[in-house]
Amino acid sequence: MTHGLAYLRVSGKAQIEGDGFPRQRETIARYAKAHGIEVIDEYRDDVSGTTDLDARAGLGDLMARIRANGVRVVLVERADRLARDLMVSEVLLAEFRRLEVTVIAADSGTDLTAGDDDPTRVLIRQVLGAVAQFEKSCLTAKLRAARVRKRQREGRCEGRRPFGTRPGEAEILALMKTLRRKPKNRDRLSYDAIAARLNELNRPTRTGARWRGPTVWGILRRASGVG
Repeated sequence: MTHGLAYLRVSGKAQIEGDGFPRQRETIARYAKAHGIEVIDEYRDDVSGTTDLDARAGLGDLMARIRANGVRVVLVERADRLARDLMVSEVLLAEFRRLEVTVIAADSGTDLTAGDDDPTRVLIRQVLGAVAQFEKSCLTAKLRAARVRKRQREGRCEGRRPFGTRPGEAEILALMKTLRRKPKNRDRLSYDAIAARLNELNRPTRTGARWRGPTVWGILRRASGVG
């Protein structure tokens, strides 16, 4: 029986928490069983397929394993699990070919490392890579358009939510405004004094750190233009 290694990759929290890894593992296992391949180990990355290669720890460990023990078959669920970017994919496949390793897309059975002397196989491999890159570009465009629509509708759709929008913060923000309001015949409290008062009252910051004057100033400025 031929020994092989599995490489799995997901590119976001939703895929990590969803069926990304189990689905890939199942597809690879089904192909391996049908073709007499024993998967002896699995390597995973949870990064984008366009991420620099030196940032993909799982792929690096896979390459090290190949150089160490002579396994010459790598299974991926499909072409874009190796890399979505066509250039990145070709660089990786060139390295696998140099190591005399066969990389197979389990969903189609395509040998992604087909030699450059086989024009038909090279074309199939490059088409698969180009399709994956095109799909990624379309998805990116759709997400960008969705963010624009949400920003137009709600005024905000990404980035850190301002203080006062999370549970329990509205009360603290209201207290800040009250403390900053100028009393009759007295000077208003400074931002440092407000921060000290919040600390005395054990009102928590978002991060759990102690309140500081500049932090209070920034929150009040964003919330109501005070300051």
